[in-house]
Amino acid sequence: MSSPHDTPVQAAGCVLWRRSPADGDLEVCLVHRPKYDDWSHPKGKLKRGEDAPAGAVREVAEETGYTPRLGASLPTVRYIAQGRPKEVRYWAAEAVSGGFTPTDEVDRILWLSPKAARNRLTQPRDRTLVDALLSALHLT
Repeated sequence: MSSPHDTPVQAAGCVLWRRSPADGDLEVCLVHRPKYDDWSHPKGKLKRGEDAPAGAVREVAEETGYTPRLGASLPTVRYIAQGRPKEVRYWAAEAVSGGFTPTDEVDRILWLSPKAARNRLTQPRDRTLVDALLSALHLT
């Protein structure tokens, strides 16, 4: 018989991108979470009854201050977090408006080139999402 601890925690997020205001090159947004001192893509747990696309948009807006326009679905990432399985569904998303304000949850964001973003990400599993974004945008 399975326990509630076997049921994956459901989360959603985005690989948020924009065209650089300076030169028009592609930039990827990473968030810094002081609680974990890590750099990652914006993401978070779904609320009860919330569907994954709505959760991804909400989490990105909460963590980055930017309104995302969802694009292609990206690979789902599965891992163990605090002893429980977790599934995070991701989308490519263009930042269409907004601006960052630091919070307790996310104190900094960076807009980086895809190469720099891959190098800055704390978890190797998050790096493949940058490649998936480039593929989805037909830039590979």
